[in-house]
Amino acid sequence: MTNKNRGILLVLSGPSGVGKGTVCNALRKMGTELVYSVSATTRTPREGEVHGVNYFFKSREEFSSMIESDDLLEYAEYCGNYYGTPREFVEDTLASGQDIILEIEVQGALKVKNKFPEGVFIFLLPPSLDELQSRIVTRGTETEDVIKSRMSIARDELRLIEHYDYAIVNDQVEAACHRIQAILTAERCRKERMVTTIKQWIEEVQ
Repeated sequence: MTNKNRGILLVLSGPSGVGKGTVCNALRKMGTELVYSVSATTRTPREGEVHGVNYFFKSREEFSSMIESDDLLEYAEYCGNYYGTPREFVEDTLASGQDIILEIEVQGALKVKNKFPEGVFIFLLPPSLDELQSRIVTRGTETEDVIKSRMSIARDELRLIEHYDYAIVNDQVEAACHRIQAILTAERCRKERMVTTIKQWIEEVQ
């Protein structure tokens, strides 16, 4: 049974350029009580970054040990460094009764679902594929070949939406944030989260 005091894991993902980071930053500014998942990485800290706040900074040996011990919900190697989601941080946050949000790419989200199927999985959509391409182009950091590659990957990722619980169109950032908060409210009201408490009430009056 799900304890009503246990937090909820929200997993937000979608194609590159859809605005996952922008939406999460906006949620922070709105004063949400959501805890943001802190990733582990083997890269060296940049100036101003704090261990346990920006990342959990690990040596390659420590990260390899976490992989072998199944201490990561998901992980990937990018530009010669490992990045992953520590299971302990997520579990401890949920056990404390706090809700936590994990912003992650699609393949990583599916790995998390395999290990944490009780999570709530949200797919962030662009208003259209043309708009998605426009957002990637506007960044001004990608070559034409990279843009074509990202769009091809995005089309493949859209086919995986069936594995998610909810889909949100990121047409306006503030509206997308309100939709995420509405999903969290609805999930908190699921009867399954109250079953244990109701049983305790019934036992107390017998």
